[in-house]
Amino acid sequence: MNGTNLFKIALRALANNKLRAFLTMLGIIIGVASVITMLAIGQGSKRSIQQQISEMGSNMIMIYPGGERRGGVRLDPSAMQTLKLTDVESLRDETRFVAGVSPYVSSSGQFINGANNYPGSMTGVSVEYLNIRQLNVDDGEMFTEEDIQASAKVCVVGQTIVDNLFPDGGDPIGTVIRFNKIPFRIIGVLKAKGYNSMGQDQDAVVLAPYTTIMKRLLAVTYLQSIYSSALTEELTEEAVDEMTAILRQNHKPKDTDADDFTIRSQQELSETLSSTTDMMTTLLACIAGISLVVGGIGIMNIMYVSVTERTREIGLRMSVGARGIDILSQFLIEAIMISITGGLIGVILGIGASVAVNSLLNWPIFVQTWSVIISFIVCTFTGVFFGWYPARKAADLDPIEAIRYE
Repeated sequence: MNGTNLFKIALRALANNKLRAFLTMLGIIIGVASVITMLAIGQGSKRSIQQQISEMGSNMIMIYPGGERRGGVRLDPSAMQTLKLTDVESLRDETRFVAGVSPYVSSSGQFINGANNYPGSMTGVSVEYLNIRQLNVDDGEMFTEEDIQASAKVCVVGQTIVDNLFPDGGDPIGTVIRFNKIPFRIIGVLKAKGYNSMGQDQDAVVLAPYTTIMKRLLAVTYLQSIYSSALTEELTEEAVDEMTAILRQNHKPKDTDADDFTIRSQQELSETLSSTTDMMTTLLACIAGISLVVGGIGIMNIMYVSVTERTREIGLRMSVGARGIDILSQFLIEAIMISITGGLIGVILGIGASVAVNSLLNWPIFVQTWSVIISFIVCTFTGVFFGWYPARKAADLDPIEAIRYE
């Protein structure tokens, strides 16, 4: 019996029991759709995180004071005084893999403009901070090196600050606002960036010369942290090793002492978040994949029923010359057709559900081709695996006993 006849027989058998065939497919449909949707959500979240980290500066490196203990107690990093301006100068002059370095100090308080006020932090940085954080001035200008040298009371503000201090839509450029009773003149407005993946408002920022913050607000000579960027993302590890060596040389710790600073890179953060996202995506896909197993069990169950119902038919076919391989192929084709048809419907439903999640919930989604292919291959394998045993049972029936079966 050729393959075409076997295919027609299998198709006729399924057509005679449409509802039963569809209910059998349902487990496969739900399984494939769930796997594709879960993977799309997971991959979409991963790409969204990576994109937002890239917008913050994928080659950014942060240096914090840390590793110091006094009386067995670890101090708050913001209170440690291990990072100095001399460290910044050394990093600028002696590194080969670093594109920019900026001091970083911050003071919390209240911004006031007339009757409007907004709580926030004034951040002291250098001009290079814009390139390190990939920020752009949308209106006005950035403060200059001359402003830094003069500890000028000027600042560049984010869009959130503008919206809250100038609700009437007035032009903020040139306006003097007050922060902790000290006047600052706004000379620029940063381009809006929105919220990042951790829910932080990237536009609630005010930048000023670091010397101004250190002298006029904090009255300190140490830095709370240092921001820098590697020449490229691929050179991040080399830049970190180089900066570690320079800072250890500056701070001269004993051989047995731990570093009194901590270096973190965006690459490290990206890898950590990606690893966590991949693990969660795999977990969700495995949970969704359980329904594929349930669907496979449903196929096995219905094929057992089919073999039982058609025992006399099997006996008649074998008595007129059908071989065991023909009977095996017939029932196996039925199982595969159920799983493949269910897989195709599941793929369409999974892609549709992913689009619906994106449209209705505004969750980032990304349907990868390999997830569709793997889901389809798995559902086909499921049909073969769970359909084989009932088909084998049908092929092993004794023709005479099968014909006598009531």
